[in-house]
Amino acid sequence: MSQRRSMWIALLVAVTFFMENLDATVIATALPDMAKTFGVPVVDVNIGMSVYMLAVAVFIPISGWLADRFGSRLVFSSAIVLFSLSSLMCAMSGSLETFVAARVLQGISGAMMVPVGRLAVLRTTEKKDLVRAISFITWPGLVAPVLGPPLGGFIVTHASWPWIFYLNLPLGVLALVAALFLIPKKENVVPRTFDFSGFLLAGSASAALLFGVEMLGQGQANLLHALLLSGAGLMLGVLAWRHMHRHAQPLLALGVLDIRTFSVCLCGGSIFRIAISALPFLLPLMFQLAFGLSALDAGLLVLAVFAGNLAMKPFTTAVMQRWGFRPVLMVNGVLGVMAIAACALLDEQMSRALILLILFVGGLSRSMQFTAFNTLGFADVPKEQMSDASTLFSMFFQLSMAMGVAVGALLLRLAMSIHGNAGQAATGDFQLAFLCVAAIGAIALLDNLRLPPKAGESVLQRA
Repeated sequence: MSQRRSMWIALLVAVTFFMENLDATVIATALPDMAKTFGVPVVDVNIGMSVYMLAVAVFIPISGWLADRFGSRLVFSSAIVLFSLSSLMCAMSGSLETFVAARVLQGISGAMMVPVGRLAVLRTTEKKDLVRAISFITWPGLVAPVLGPPLGGFIVTHASWPWIFYLNLPLGVLALVAALFLIPKKENVVPRTFDFSGFLLAGSASAALLFGVEMLGQGQANLLHALLLSGAGLMLGVLAWRHMHRHAQPLLALGVLDIRTFSVCLCGGSIFRIAISALPFLLPLMFQLAFGLSALDAGLLVLAVFAGNLAMKPFTTAVMQRWGFRPVLMVNGVLGVMAIAACALLDEQMSRALILLILFVGGLSRSMQFTAFNTLGFADVPKEQMSDASTLFSMFFQLSMAMGVAVGALLLRLAMSIHGNAGQAATGDFQLAFLCVAAIGAIALLDNLRLPPKAGESVLQRA
């Protein structure tokens, strides 16, 4: 396949990745208006965000099996159709129950779109072009969580909340046409039997762990239930792990973890993603609750992170090719941790220019680290294991992004308890939370030491 066509497929997957990630957060600022439409309290509508992330986390594990059974082209195209139809159902919902059902369908289709789309890219891209292709796919995961809330607020202010979902329809039609045109019909895939027990264990573990940690950040009232749910999630995860190792044809083949570069990017990379995913949650809250800024002003400040993400994009490939993956992940990782820790210096008296600079530099580092992890993870994976690798990577990616928000809420709650603050969070509470997040990022860097000096050389075009 030509390099140009593989790049177009990567761009197509990037668009669907953007749609899937954006819809996870874009309704955050629209919740009050949606609550009025449904005639329920605002807090009740939050379930629309939770069930979406839950459906994505639970159904990602079967995406690889579906792609092997029916082919990437059919599954990816069907997922785009279902995502578009469920978006239409969301926009036309007249009750909370109908909206929740539509969001579940939207999450299921989103769980199919991204892993299968990434798999299509991995199967059609030569190793030498992998850095550029993965760079295309990476940016939506960085941009969407930051852009979602202010975009939702803009749509609600100048139109109405259903337009948040109507906008998916033209994108879905274009993506479907592009998928049918670009993705090859025939693939060398080996169908396997469906591991239903593995699906139940993996899906239940993901759901329990995600909601357990989220409940931990909601306060003392839910503490016992949150601990029980989190513990159940960990136990189910252990059982799922044992099952995958023992089953003849497991839903998630764990043999790909024997590849060191993939293992490091999955384990250490997921922990690092938890750290940097907490920032889009904590920063707007601090600007509004502690600094007293409006939602719009807070959103505009956080867009400095988005600007840093985009500014780094043209240079990521050249930087990795010049210095290699291991040095970039170590040095840039340290810079990323320092940028997170620097958020603990932010206060009401700091000039807006300096705040924007700190957030912009953090965005630069965040973008580079995301792209390096996402590319190196597949650098040494053979074609026949790409399905397993893509499914595992997508599942851990989704969980780490969602866990970042939950961990951010938990750390803020702990900081408030330490400071004896039972009311609204103050600047000092956020500063302590940022230091804890930076510590998590620093711990994640230790796993990078397992990388060999010339890790991922096969995908780097170096002189």
